[in-house]
Amino acid sequence: MPVQRLVPTQEAADLLELTRELAREELAPKVAQAEADEAFPREVFRTLGRAGLLGLPYDEELGGGGQPYEVYLQVLEEIAAVWASVGVGVSVHGLSCFGLATKGTREQQERWLPDMLGGELLGAYCLSEPHAGSDPAAMRTKAVRDGGAGGDDAYVITGEKAWTTHGGQADFYKVMVRTSDHRSRGISCFLVPGDAEGLSADPAERKMGLTGSTTALMRFEDVRVDADRRLGEEGEGLPIALAGLDAGRLGIAAVAVGLAQGALDDALAYAQERETFGVPIIDHQGLAFLLADMAAGTETARAMTLHAARLKDAGLPYSRQASIAKLVATDNAMKVTTDAVQVLGGYGYTRDFPVERYMREAKVMQIFEGTNQIQRLVISRALAKGVPAGTAVLA
Repeated sequence: MPVQRLVPTQEAADLLELTRELAREELAPKVAQAEADEAFPREVFRTLGRAGLLGLPYDEELGGGGQPYEVYLQVLEEIAAVWASVGVGVSVHGLSCFGLATKGTREQQERWLPDMLGGELLGAYCLSEPHAGSDPAAMRTKAVRDGGAGGDDAYVITGEKAWTTHGGQADFYKVMVRTSDHRSRGISCFLVPGDAEGLSADPAERKMGLTGSTTALMRFEDVRVDADRRLGEEGEGLPIALAGLDAGRLGIAAVAVGLAQGALDDALAYAQERETFGVPIIDHQGLAFLLADMAAGTETARAMTLHAARLKDAGLPYSRQASIAKLVATDNAMKVTTDAVQVLGGYGYTRDFPVERYMREAKVMQIFEGTNQIQRLVISRALAKGVPAGTAVLA
């Protein structure tokens, strides 16, 4: 069932229509086989990049689309409603570009951003470590400055980064590493090329869902990186990471809304066609009420996600709202996809229908970009500090 949307411009409406067309014609025919084969859809990201959909929230002068975040998130939702792995990949790629777009020098931006935002260079984001998933300040991966025999200004990176989406497939890695012993101000951010000597990926994790999205542990064994690949000053890495996570949480919220919408659409179509006792099963009140709750939850999650995005677009504080959106949308996706399996009954439990895959894909969304327990911690701390909700004045 098409989602009724309000967008600020005709250009935004055209972008959403283009996204639906690409999702229908380029993504939908490939998703089932790619997920079954655990095949990474690299060419799909090039297609989306060439269509201008990977750099939508970034300034046009940087090679982006110059679109408000609320438009970008709705595009992301349309993609995720058809293929969640790709939706997650688009969000992660956008997050991997964030540091360069916000803290990079003009020379760095002109050198790398056009190909990154155009999809020719696919990004990954390296923050978590095996021992410190939700505590980035506890990271141990380090970078040591080394002029080398030739006097080149460089760093040597040593350590491991866990749970890297696009690990082993990416063309560049946005990496947070320790450059001093200070817990929070001793972390710096680097753009590491995917073919750097000493950089390798472990075999991909064997995941419950999102099997078309490669996740791997990345190993940095004396990886030499030129100093001009550092983003910002030494010690600015953690603020860069945390600022990017607020936007990244909205991306995952949008993906979760799209996944829930896809599950609702499939469940509704089945309920309208399947008959018991001489009538479509949607005419049975018990099941009709289940579908009504699925729709209510999904539209509520969408509204919260777009509210947070509009605060961001207005330049207002939105960190608490981003955490609320991520919490609400991903919890809802888990419930809606579980209920979609219930609507289909025994068929829902088989791989002949996609709803079992939706259910498996929803679970991880409650975990990455900060577990939902961490989101509750962020929200409660903001409440305790009296952080106000943003107020936008609409012309």
